[in-house]
Amino acid sequence: MTVDSARPTPPTAARRDIVRTHHGEEVTDSYEWLRDKTDADVISHLEAENAYTEAMTGHLEGLRTRIFEEIKGRTQETDLSVPVRHRDWWHYTRTIEGEQYAVHARIAVGDSPERPVLDAGSVPEGEEVLLDGNKEAQGLEFFSLGVYDVSPAGDLLAYAVDTSGDERFDLRVKDLGTGEVVDEAVTGIGYGSAWSADGTYLFYTRVDDAWRPFQVWRHEVGTAADADVLIYQEDDERFWMGVGTSRDDRQVMIGLGSKNTSEVRLLPAHDPLGEFRIVAPREEGVEYDVEPAAEHLWVVHNKGHRDFELAVAPIGSTSADDWRTVVPGEEGVRISGVDAFSGHLALSLRREGLTQLQILPLSADGRPVGQGYQVPVEEEVYSIETAANPTYDTDTLLVVIESLVTPSSIYELDLVSGELELLKRQPVLGGYDPADYQQHRLWATAQDGTRIPISLVARRGVSPDGTNPGLIYGYGSYEISIDPYFSVSRLSYLDRGVVYAVAHVRGGGEMGRGWYEQGRLEHKRNTFTDFVAAADELVTSGWVAPDRLAAEGRSAGGLLMGAVVNLAPEKFRVVHAGVPFVDALTTILDPSLPLTVGEWEEWGNPVASAEIYEIMRGYTPYENIRETAYPAILATTGLNDTRVFFVEPAKWVARLRETVTNDPAERPILLKTEMVAGHGGKTGRYDAWKETAFEVAFMVDQLGATETLTS
Repeated sequence: MTVDSARPTPPTAARRDIVRTHHGEEVTDSYEWLRDKTDADVISHLEAENAYTEAMTGHLEGLRTRIFEEIKGRTQETDLSVPVRHRDWWHYTRTIEGEQYAVHARIAVGDSPERPVLDAGSVPEGEEVLLDGNKEAQGLEFFSLGVYDVSPAGDLLAYAVDTSGDERFDLRVKDLGTGEVVDEAVTGIGYGSAWSADGTYLFYTRVDDAWRPFQVWRHEVGTAADADVLIYQEDDERFWMGVGTSRDDRQVMIGLGSKNTSEVRLLPAHDPLGEFRIVAPREEGVEYDVEPAAEHLWVVHNKGHRDFELAVAPIGSTSADDWRTVVPGEEGVRISGVDAFSGHLALSLRREGLTQLQILPLSADGRPVGQGYQVPVEEEVYSIETAANPTYDTDTLLVVIESLVTPSSIYELDLVSGELELLKRQPVLGGYDPADYQQHRLWATAQDGTRIPISLVARRGVSPDGTNPGLIYGYGSYEISIDPYFSVSRLSYLDRGVVYAVAHVRGGGEMGRGWYEQGRLEHKRNTFTDFVAAADELVTSGWVAPDRLAAEGRSAGGLLMGAVVNLAPEKFRVVHAGVPFVDALTTILDPSLPLTVGEWEEWGNPVASAEIYEIMRGYTPYENIRETAYPAILATTGLNDTRVFFVEPAKWVARLRETVTNDPAERPILLKTEMVAGHGGKTGRYDAWKETAFEVAFMVDQLGATETLTS
């Protein structure tokens, strides 16, 4: 990497000391003032950081353009999804070359129930456009849908729009016959919606000041918002909620959950003015999900086993005492969900770090018959999951299968025979051939002897000779698994000889509930040491050169990045921390901030517990920056992010610059803030590709891997 040493010096944030006392100890924070985005000095500082970042990466403009063109050139810009039947319509989305957003459309089923075969290059005959994202987003810097819900009769569309990135949405109802918006009275809602059976009422959620969905409201279409009725309010700040409709269209569902406990409430969709009933009262430590299906409730729960089991109960059940076990729990085999259809169940599992799909046939009275079968996948590392399957009465199922080398593939599964038919594989242009790449499952050994799975992909011909550049990605929180997936933009790494790996560290859910429990609360440090062990394995196995390893993580994975660069900065050449949770202790100490109270079950409560306070203070990135050489660091964030406030990376970067001994010309510490965006970054696909190209260019430049292997 070559950078002009005469480039401007890094911005320096003013020190405005704030002193707080925690468990009898005074703590000084010099950069907490950066939290207020209404402060002109804060905005000026962020703009100065952006200008510095652009100056320090200006030499990469040509490389960024090439990578953007690589992503664009591999993408079939005019394309459409596999049509999915819902009620009397085939629904799909189309993308159009040059347009940022998808077009949502449908075709009437008519006399033929067969799935239509559509041509991506032309407008399908009989198409009805329900929502054109490009028209909706016209003139906006940010556009995101939070609700997209067609009424049971198919004549109305409820959709909700966020135009700033703060994930607060304005609700609109569109008459699909006239194309007119007939209702836009409700604003500032959260995610989720549900129609009454007659399409007269809409149920939606609202968020509190801490951005927690805590209320469900009922809105009569065409009336003023102040006439809406509050249906339920959740006052326990640990609990989030969502609202939706069951697959068989018979039930409106309210789901409530903390990190440890859940509760589900149901209301017949034909009785929108009625009272919701509780399926099973919440019991501390018991989590359950419900799939209503005709006269049964299918329940995935952990009441009897930590890796969950499948039970069935009568549709009117109001107690866990009614749950009858159908598939018992098995240690290390995590039952993650069930999709119920008129004649079959699709049970989602994970075993040995890989997802599985088990199909169970049902008898005429809705009871499981036999052991069913597992849907086969013939790859070493892969992901399999159910796709959108909104139709209850069906004998086929859409399934998504992909891997690190196989693009996302939609199959139709014959539920009776078990036969798979490929309907669509994500097009990858430019002569992509999976045979040109290799994927492997490696295992690292953690400090305590635990085996940590690693998914790895590289160009065919790249060998573990100890010379390769590499990138290792990690997350490791909330029982979220980073399952193997295909990425077009990742090819810009692989084709430059970069070995790409995902470390499936504890705190995620890849290896079952125990895997999660070993990486949360007082065991959180395992997440970080597992990642370092995985990095060491890439080097000792020869896949990556010791001085050419990059690391990347986003959100809670950004906390992982901040922790590991404090723990072992010498192991990484460059790090990208996206929307990083690097000031976690400050956030978790302040219950007035968004998400904090609900997070106490994930990280612990440092307000109430001096022990938890000390544990967190021992690993949180902002508190543990050292005076030493660090990797080059790129921190990216969005000004309107409500999940991880922009102030966290802003403070982190400011404090890093106080102590790091890096030559800023060679290993810069950079902050890049999108001034109109939230947690997910830019929304238009071309804008998102440019953002990705910026990040990839920075990383490969630091790794000395800017040229493709074929050039």
